[in-house]
Parts: sequence; C-alpha cells; structure tokens
Amino acid sequence: MYLNTHFNRHIKDLDKLKKQCGMVHKYDENSIFARYGYAFYNRTKKKLETPQKAVILPHKNPDGDALGSTLALFHYLIQNKHEAIVISPNDYPGFLNWLPGQDQILKYNRSPKDVRHKIDSATLIFTLDFNNLSRIGDLEPLIEKSTADKIMIDHHESPHEYASLTYSDVNMSSTCEMVYNLLNALNSEAFTGDIAKCLYTGIMTDTGSFRYPATTPTTHRVIARLIEAGASSTEIHQNIYDNSSFSRLKLLGVTLSSLKKIANLPIVFMTITQEELNSCDFIKGDTEGFVNYGLSLEGIVFSCIMIENESEGIIKMSFRSQGEFSVNDFARAYFNGGGHHNAAGGMSAVSMKETVARFEKATQEVAENFKM
Repeated sequence: MYLNTHFNRHIKDLDKLKKQCGMVHKYDENSIFARYGYAFYNRTKKKLETPQKAVILPHKNPDGDALGSTLALFHYLIQNKHEAIVISPNDYPGFLNWLPGQDQILKYNRSPKDVRHKIDSATLIFTLDFNNLSRIGDLEPLIEKSTADKIMIDHHESPHEYASLTYSDVNMSSTCEMVYNLLNALNSEAFTGDIAKCLYTGIMTDTGSFRYPATTPTTHRVIARLIEAGASSTEIHQNIYDNSSFSRLKLLGVTLSSLKKIANLPIVFMTITQEELNSCDFIKGDTEGFVNYGLSLEGIVFSCIMIENESEGIIKMSFRSQGEFSVNDFARAYFNGGGHHNAAGGMSAVSMKETVARFEKATQEVAENFKM
C-alpha cells in the first residue's frame, strides 16, 4: 500500500529533497516519488537506524540493472553494520560475473534450503527492479508468506501493492539510478568504488549505453558522480560488451539471418529455435541485446525477437521500439508481458510458427499507430 506523504524534520520542502536526491530532471509532481517521497525516505531511514537482517531480491533471469542495484544496496547495508544477502531466483549471464560481491549471491535454484532459511529469518526484504511477485518465480510464495517488512524500488509500469514501502517512478532510467537517489539521500558520502561500479553497470545497460529516451541530464550527472567515486567507464563497458564468445557471435549470425520485415510497416522480427540455440552451444546471456539490431535499420521503429525455450515450454519474446509506439502496451495486450514504453518482454505458449503468425496478426491490428 502506498504511503501518505509526511515531512521529515530535516527536510523542510520538496525542492530540498529533490536536490538532496539528485532529482532535478523531468520531476513529475504526480509521480509516486513526488507524492510519497517524504514517507518513503523517512520510513526507510528510520527502519535502517536499527540493525536489520535484510534480504535483497532481483527478478528472475536478472539483468545488469537488477544485479547492479541489488549489489549496490548490499554493499551499502553491509558497510552500515546490517546483515544482508542478495538472493537471486536463478542464474544470471556470465558477463555479470565480475560485479563486486556477486560471488556472495545465493541462488534459489542451487541452494533452496539456504535461501528459505535466510527468508524465514529476515526482518526486511527489498525487491528491486520488479513490481510484481510473479517476477521471482518459485520464490513468490516464500516472500508472500514472510512477515518481514517489504520495500519495493522499481521503475516499471503498473506496480502491485505488496510492499509496505514503495519507491516507484516510471520516468527513471533504471532502478540503479533510483538506488543512487536513495543512498545519496541517506548518506551522500556512501559511494565506495564497489557501489559505484554496480550502479554504473545498471544505468549503462538499462539505458542502452545512455541512448534511450529515459536518459536525462540528471542521469549523466549521476554517472559523473559514480566515475568520481571509482567506476571506470572503459573497464565496465569492456566487461559487459567486449567479451563475446565465438559461439555467441555464431548465434548472432544465425539470428540475423532470420530477420524479416512486416510488409508495409516499420516492424521487423527475428526468431531463434531451440535447435539453433543448441547448435551454437548457447549459454545464459548469449542473446542479450540481439533484439536491438532490428532498430539499427533505417526507418524501423519496432523490433521483436522470439526465442524458443523447450524446458519451459514457451517462446520468450523481447520488444524494442523508438518514438511514441508503446511496446509495453503491445506486450500486455497480446503476449502476457509488459515493461517500459520502449522496452518490454512477453511470452507465448504455442509453437514458434503459431507465435510468428500471432505476432504478424497483432502488428496489423496496431498498424494505425505507424505513419509510413
């Protein structure tokens, strides 16, 4: 349940809070942070004045923003004498294995008994980069059962009301930028090199290397602060983007060879079957960013990739757009998904052939949104 706004005696007005949090861009007075910022800040600060046993959760199949934000918060809590652990529902891509503290993450798919013990003993649970407990898979009933206070920090649309404290702002570039705002408000001297590297990684990956519309002047100011605190832009970019395996590049070639355009519309899609994944020795994370190649084509404003997952019996789908077309709305309407205005995901429980047919039909139904 969202909280009613009240004022902290140390922060007399909204402008001062915005300045302290580094939030001086596109500040929407109707946003959740504007309406509930005082309550969120005050209650979180008060909660952290006493030692906590904190569990920090990213979503299933965590990306750079999910891991970066959870690990940054983990480092902050540890340095402030709290017990803290990051629990991931499952494994994450190998290109994130260098993040400071990732070797201390508990994975539910590998250590379910240890995870259950940590959740049972938690006094505080942070959920970062998701706003619906279905996004943590088999962990959902454990979190629902827990009596610990829950704090949500997230920038996706349509948050569910499971948390006692919520910081939700769809105008934010990333959850990492939101965690930066919180830590900066709690202690502006909190940014160690490890925290800076984690936050930089999440902001960089969720903004497409600072290309997406949610990247604001304030985002760049935050990045500058993180570089000053010890984040190396060159090193982080190389760790994330310049470490492809031979098999990943082969898979990229296979994927691009499947590229098709929807007739008379600025839309393209790509497909990858399980057989193609197997033939290229696929490992988790290999297809990261493939969907963006469609948007590199002149005149294309909507790109989709469909990836077969036999073990789950589904086709996983990623959508990207440029401009006014909302792939979040498209994913919610047609493919049981959602996300952001220009970046979303979905799924299909039918065959690849049927999924392609459904996608082509859906694009015709939204054709009026595109001016050719």
